[in-house]
Amino acid sequence: MRVTVTHSTVTTTVASATVIGSPRALTQPLGLLRLMQLVSTCMAFSLVASAGAWRGHMGNWSMFTWCFCFAVTLIILLVELGGFQARFPFFWRNFTITIACYAALLCLSASIIYPITYVQFLSHGPSRDHAIAATAFSGIACLAYATEVLETFVACLIFVFISIPYLYHNWLALEWCEAVYALCFVLAALTILLNLGHRTNMLPIPFHSFLLGLALLSVLLYATALVLWPLYQFNENYSVQSWRARDVSCGDRNPYLVCIWDRRLAVTILAAVNLLAYVGDLVYSARLVFVKV
Repeated sequence: MRVTVTHSTVTTTVASATVIGSPRALTQPLGLLRLMQLVSTCMAFSLVASAGAWRGHMGNWSMFTWCFCFAVTLIILLVELGGFQARFPFFWRNFTITIACYAALLCLSASIIYPITYVQFLSHGPSRDHAIAATAFSGIACLAYATEVLETFVACLIFVFISIPYLYHNWLALEWCEAVYALCFVLAALTILLNLGHRTNMLPIPFHSFLLGLALLSVLLYATALVLWPLYQFNENYSVQSWRARDVSCGDRNPYLVCIWDRRLAVTILAAVNLLAYVGDLVYSARLVFVKV
């Protein structure tokens, strides 16, 4: 095996396979995102382990989640730093996207389950403080993983909050909003599947042009939803409570339930986040299609 070092880039030649890795990968947006994933999951399980605040089934599950995500992310970073992606029998990008999806869901579950079923029952003191900090880092890790598949992940969260038909079945405009969320989710998921399955050549137009059209359509649809949803959900002219204090369902202190007003607000915020993400995709796709380097 011959190793040549040139300007901090390591090229390793084994038989006929040549792979390239560089520490500069950590300074790229995706590399910085992976470092955030690594640090946040490390902080989460370290804080909990140092305080011994992970007993019981839910505590064990949360600890497993953070350790698993940390270990897999570390492996991905080491592989990309060493440039060993070509040695894997599968498409590396498919693997990292799949891991990001699962890790986002795992960290989301830990960020919800751990504080609800464990932290709130701890007495005030260092252990509780460590557990609260670990929950915060778990949330950061969830966001970091979800950023790799942002639109699809946020759409899943929107579906969670609109799972009660009462939120949208009274008005046609709100049903339109639900259709927008569902349609954009399906199109984004289809795009991911085409990319992961190497079936982009099945499209009648170039893939970059398809992404541009999809991003433009999603921006227009989400823009209408972002106007209609708050208009019909926070306007007393449409028989809804515009203030949280007036919502009877928000008076229930059951920690396992999210009141109606909070659900409406959560969907509004998430829709705004997804709209910004689609605008970013639109700008990036337009640059790929129209700007020739």
